[in-house]
Amino acid sequence: MTGLDLAVDELVEVAVVITDFDLVPVHPGFDIVIKPDQSALDNMNEFVTNMHTTSGLIEEIPHGVSLADAEYQVLEYILAHVPSEGSAPLAGNTIGTDRAFLAKYMPRVDNHLHYRSVDVSSIKELCRRWFPRVYFNAPEKHGGHRALADILESIRELEYYRRAGFVAEPGPSTEDVRAVQAEVVAKWEPRLAQPAE
Repeated sequence: MTGLDLAVDELVEVAVVITDFDLVPVHPGFDIVIKPDQSALDNMNEFVTNMHTTSGLIEEIPHGVSLADAEYQVLEYILAHVPSEGSAPLAGNTIGTDRAFLAKYMPRVDNHLHYRSVDVSSIKELCRRWFPRVYFNAPEKHGGHRALADILESIRELEYYRRAGFVAEPGPSTEDVRAVQAEVVAKWEPRLAQPAE
């Protein structure tokens, strides 16, 4: 996004990774860069401009596709793996803004998704309060604010919380969560290094 203000900011990149119920991706994922209106680019603040410059996204934006083309490609990708409308929830970290931008700029995609969302940041906050050892040993994020890497890291983080935090009281030992963290990081490292198709 060019920022977080739904009134003036626009989408610049969308990625999708579809998983089964056990969080195993059914495909490596889909990533597309969008060329927004120049006014949205001109409106980017210094923080967002620096973030997109550091990630390399700013160099890809001029070659991005139109919003209409992006919506079509994203929906076609989702339909290929999840043809039933309303069955796949949007998932990720702190996705309230993402959902609002999808509703505004990609309504056909938003309408195909389930009305419920899975927000990994909510689970993170619950673990912070209920299982601090789980929270403090969660895998670190290094996605660099690119859409596909952010999604893969969110799936990895959700798998970590599922395995380390969703256990009977009093919760796992520090050694247990560190072992789970190492396994989850090792499992996801090759996927995070893969480019999108």
